[in-house]
Amino acid sequence: MIGAHDARAEGKLRGATFSGAYVDEITTIPEIAWQILVQRCAMGKARIFATTNPDSPAHWLKKNFIDNNPDVTSFHFTQLDNPKMTQEEREYLQRQHKGLWYRRYILGEWCLAEGAVYDFFDENQHCLPRASANSSFSLVGVDYGTTNPTAFVMVEYNEYKSPSLFVSEEYYWDSKKMGRCKTNFEYAQDLAKFVDGTNTRFIYLDPSCASFKQELLRAKIGYPVMDANNDVLNGIREVSSLLSSGDLKVGKTCRNLIEELQSYCWDTKKSEKGEDEPIKKFDHACDALRYAIYSYFEKRLTIQGKKENEFERKQRLEREWREKHWPL
Repeated sequence: MIGAHDARAEGKLRGATFSGAYVDEITTIPEIAWQILVQRCAMGKARIFATTNPDSPAHWLKKNFIDNNPDVTSFHFTQLDNPKMTQEEREYLQRQHKGLWYRRYILGEWCLAEGAVYDFFDENQHCLPRASANSSFSLVGVDYGTTNPTAFVMVEYNEYKSPSLFVSEEYYWDSKKMGRCKTNFEYAQDLAKFVDGTNTRFIYLDPSCASFKQELLRAKIGYPVMDANNDVLNGIREVSSLLSSGDLKVGKTCRNLIEELQSYCWDTKKSEKGEDEPIKKFDHACDALRYAIYSYFEKRLTIQGKKENEFERKQRLEREWREKHWPL
């Protein structure tokens, strides 16, 4: 059993001769590790069996190994080809994926990331005038900028109501439009007002904003400030899934977030190189939303799964934060 999360993995394969290999999710391993594995399985009629979800059509696996390769036999399956999956399960998964994710994970297409990131977003469908009453707690995401806008979003969570997640408030300061930049101290004061009197559990901040994080710690605003999980693609996929399933709604008063959800686009130049990456534009409130949701709920795929062990998770995160920042 060999892990291959970076290029150093190829060193584990050098010098060996294999009679066969099985590789799961090839597109997620480095190309050099795959190349070395192919070399080490070249003798004695060795075979490599491998699986993957599709990626960009410019991905090295598609271009260099699958297409026009007489030594490769490839099979294309869709979700409908899974004999153990019930119709109800298929319909559920189809509801969880939209746009790029639907084409790749449901239809099994090698397709470009192009157009709007949230191309399925419909204000009439995904926005509500107000949240469900008595939310269990709130999460705040912060995307900090100096010349770029600074955005805060508040996401209320209520496991007993539908939708379970609701973006109730936003803060948006665009220094270019407003004609002046705010200092870290001013932003800290604005954030303190934003969360004052709320049942906020955690504030998630872009991990690259070390100076602003220190300012927030000095301000002692009374809520734990955590580094956000900045896994862009998985975060976008999580937000997409929750919007698609109806578990996440946006308040109609959050106009900047709504506009960004409709304007946030994939970088087609990156896509042509086999990379999925959004354009760094119209992304400030979107990033804040992603920080809040993905940092807390991480990689669980359903809102039901997110509810599991929530008390234990809350206790652990709060304890870790206080031990780090308030060692008293």
